[in-house]
Amino acid sequence: MAFNDFLLPEFDHEMGTTRRLLERTPATEFGWKPHDKSFSMGQLASHVSNIPHWCDLILQSTVFDVLSAGDIRPKAPESVGDLLTHFEKTVTAARNGLAAAGDAEMLTSWTFKRGEHVIFVMPRIAAIRSFVMNHLIHHRGQLSVYLRLKNVPLPAIYGPTADEQ
Repeated sequence: MAFNDFLLPEFDHEMGTTRRLLERTPATEFGWKPHDKSFSMGQLASHVSNIPHWCDLILQSTVFDVLSAGDIRPKAPESVGDLLTHFEKTVTAARNGLAAAGDAEMLTSWTFKRGEHVIFVMPRIAAIRSFVMNHLIHHRGQLSVYLRLKNVPLPAIYGPTADEQ
């Protein structure tokens, strides 16, 4: 079996779960922060919606220098509709790239660096699992806490929530 035969079902499941959470993010709370050092809810939701884009960056190059990207801090979207439109765009592009990638491409090393400082080097498949999938799951978990703190009912993620039995 090819790597993407294993990766795509997980990708689809996690993106569906993420979509359900993003759909519940209230635009009226985009500016809310749980702490001064935290992203606002809108920034966090925007970051979550953009993480699938990293699949494209990983699959289309072998090195990414964060200094060359300019200001990549997330900005709050204008609306939930804009948030979901962006998410769908990044998910569709990521899924298409993953589906087309052969095993040899997935085993090619990918480097993430900041100027001369190398943050990590790993095979693309590992970068996608870690820097895309795990990263998305981590920030989705943060977003679920933000939503809980604002009394927004949470959808099922890996099983029922207190809001959905």
